[in-house]
Amino acid sequence: MRGILATATVVLVILGFGNHLWWLAAVALLYLYATHGRGSPGPAPPAAPGAPPDSYRAYRQRRDRQAEWERRYRRERPSEARRQDRDGSPR
Repeated sequence: MRGILATATVVLVILGFGNHLWWLAAVALLYLYATHGRGSPGPAPPAAPGAPPDSYRAYRQRRDRQAEWERRYRRERPSEARRQDRDGSPR
């Protein structure tokens, strides 16, 4: 496979001296081989049963960070936090 790829790339580069679009074709061929070829990593293995998915872990981190910012905001601006409480809107 690599021999065919190398030969095709060389042919496209040689043709590229007359028409530069062939160079673009050679680059596209190399890009496709690099991303979808033999050496590219396969799909991720399935998660172990009972383990939380990464998306849930990221969600928890975002939620905790948001709660931390809200606590800091209430601590630094108590009058605005009280105003929100009187309106009945959630903090």
